[in-house]
Amino acid sequence: MDLEISSENVKATEDTEQFDIVKCYQKFLKEDPDVPMPIAAIESLVEVIKHSKATTLTEFMESLKDASQKLKSSVKNSISLSAGADLFLRFVTRTSHDVTNFEACKEHLMNSGKVLVEKAAAVREKIGDLGVQFIKDDATILIHSYSRVVMLLLQRAAACKKRFKVYVTESRPSCLGIRATKVLCKAGIPATVIYDTAVGYIIDKVDAVFVGAEGVVENGGLINAIGTYQLAVVAKAANKPFYAVIESYKFVRLFPLNQYDLPTHTPDLLTFPDLEHHTDLSEDEIIGNYEAINPTVDYTPPDYITLLCTDLGVLTPSGVSDELIKLYL
Repeated sequence: MDLEISSENVKATEDTEQFDIVKCYQKFLKEDPDVPMPIAAIESLVEVIKHSKATTLTEFMESLKDASQKLKSSVKNSISLSAGADLFLRFVTRTSHDVTNFEACKEHLMNSGKVLVEKAAAVREKIGDLGVQFIKDDATILIHSYSRVVMLLLQRAAACKKRFKVYVTESRPSCLGIRATKVLCKAGIPATVIYDTAVGYIIDKVDAVFVGAEGVVENGGLINAIGTYQLAVVAKAANKPFYAVIESYKFVRLFPLNQYDLPTHTPDLLTFPDLEHHTDLSEDEIIGNYEAINPTVDYTPPDYITLLCTDLGVLTPSGVSDELIKLYL
């Protein structure tokens, strides 16, 4: 009898492994380019539950943890993805304590995951409503890179008949600032791209800075596209308010002390490539070499952040730890 149970467990594990969570995650992102990475991660884990043939709670939990780890390992920068995956796993762990019927529990988890995904759009709408108060008539706003929730906030402010204009950092190496500028101009909002290196030059013309984030850490600091930290430093020096606009499902249980504590940092970053003996390289090849050894995200300490506008309300950086405790209790 024990041998039969063991065989069933092995088969259940094999059936779960046949489901490719990475392909599922990529499919969700491809089908809806506006879906946030944390939400796509939750959707993928819901699919894992749906395909799971686990016969015990222990086996079920292990398969979810393995799938989550596989998903995190599949991307170079997993901060935003990890926030959603960890939040959902915490919810699963909390729910499983009250399990009386295993199959009913799985059904409940799938339904809860779907509800969370459906509420994702409403989360941004709520943030847009809260954030409009920080944009004044005739203001000049500075934003960094491209953030869906920042885009929604600015478009909501324009719909409320507020008149303002926007400077957008180019945001190399992704150059997503160009995309943001196109979106804003199409919405009838005056916007122009500036070089990342022109932030200090332009800051005196700016009334407020708005940024999104890939993650908000336990002390209220931000992890976001490279260049966010220097933007915050310049804004602080010029006495300009620096607002982070962020969904609560991007709160992550990390406590970096400096740039090199980020999970994306590796010893290869910021090394000195040996180009001295490759003088025949083209400019594009040289740029490619340098892009490979430069970080794509940085950490902005809480001291540089004025307020965080979230779906949980407008928070000070110190208030983030309280909200994280509530989320993970």
